[in-house]
Amino acid sequence: MVRSIKSAKKIKRKNKGSKKGESSSVPSAPAKVWQPGVDALEEGEELQFDPSAYNHLRGFSIGWPCLSFDIVHDSLGLVRTEFPHTVYGVGGTQAKEASWNYIGIFKITNISGKKRELVPASTEGDDDMDSESSSDEDDDEDENGEASQPVLHLHKVAHQGGVNRIRSMIQKPHICATWGDTGHVQVWDISSHLNDLAESVSSSTVGGDNIHRLSPLVKFGGHKDEGYAIDWSPTVPGRLVSGDCNSCIHLWEPSETWNVDATPFAGHTASVEDLQWSPTEPDVFASCSVDGTVAIWDTRLGKSPALSVKAHNIDVNVISWNRLASCMIASGADDGTFSIRDLRLIKGDSLVAHFEYHKQPITSIEWCPHEASTLAVSSADNQLTIWDLSLERDEEEETEFKAKLKEQASAPQDLPPQLLFVHQGQKDPKELHWHTQIPGMIMSTAIDGFNVLMPANIENVLPPADA
Repeated sequence: MVRSIKSAKKIKRKNKGSKKGESSSVPSAPAKVWQPGVDALEEGEELQFDPSAYNHLRGFSIGWPCLSFDIVHDSLGLVRTEFPHTVYGVGGTQAKEASWNYIGIFKITNISGKKRELVPASTEGDDDMDSESSSDEDDDEDENGEASQPVLHLHKVAHQGGVNRIRSMIQKPHICATWGDTGHVQVWDISSHLNDLAESVSSSTVGGDNIHRLSPLVKFGGHKDEGYAIDWSPTVPGRLVSGDCNSCIHLWEPSETWNVDATPFAGHTASVEDLQWSPTEPDVFASCSVDGTVAIWDTRLGKSPALSVKAHNIDVNVISWNRLASCMIASGADDGTFSIRDLRLIKGDSLVAHFEYHKQPITSIEWCPHEASTLAVSSADNQLTIWDLSLERDEEEETEFKAKLKEQASAPQDLPPQLLFVHQGQKDPKELHWHTQIPGMIMSTAIDGFNVLMPANIENVLPPADA
């Protein structure tokens, strides 16, 4: 099956000689997809957002830049496909001063959008994308006929130092864990703030500059260095692992609060960058490291890795364990490459796919929770890409699709057939997450704020019955 490649940015000829509202006799050059690190802007050219690529796209900010966030599981429905949407999340700041940091607990309401055809309707005689932008940028309208806008509701909870990573517990979403740049891992109960947000119906941002004080349930200082790796178990409520820049991993077991094993898991020779629990095995988790390896650990077998594979020839920054196909694990590296491995073949040639599309370090990677063959990747090259590993090049279908587009935009010919979508416009993306309850929705954070996006060519597929 072949799906269209969509891109957030196109190059368009800018007619500098004409004023706004005047038509120009100079014909517009055909739009083409912009490739960072490959293309250069010529004089008179500018990058232009293509609204037809999205069912929804909006940006927002919680104040200071956010290195990490998580989407909070809510009670509004397991699978939601109808606009408008409501989203809950938590994010941690990287403020200018350590004492200014906080956890941002937020709700976004009135996320509206339109369903669009994968192939745009014919626009005879219209060679200017401005007309397309003006019609497609309007989402649903309110009772007064005015375009509705998403509304951000925000609470802030003081946090000691910057937040390197934050994760909400799957089974108890009001419990979240933070990795701080002070070297402490803390667990928080944010239920009162989530409840306040749930009751909020204000038409404007709430919270303001008021930063609430809240004591953590647990504050663990047993790591010998700060870290970034942390993950809640999807099968055992409250079970947690945290890894640090000193190559150590600690296991947290729930009790009245939490018991943290003082003896770390050891096996990596450099910083542990990311951790992921198995989606099916309660005692198994994976890790990746600056030493270039991906390791599989079994808590029943001691403190050494059960398996370890040299995944990349450079730092491995992030991993993602496929929750719909638990034999597959993805890893992203500092050289911009990412790989897919089959854990059933981990002792042999386990490499399923390897991609070298991105030009800068991979900063986040995550499998789609509703489609086993699809994953999203973000990179320091200012791109967020979506990939479908089930796709293969079909020249006949590609030719037919391009004919229907009538050359509205020219896509590069050398792109991998698995590349499904390219999102641009954020500066230095840091982390992305799929929304597990809203098929097709992705949220990403970058130095210049958040984006909520729903690509037009990502189907609102339903999860399998046994997922």
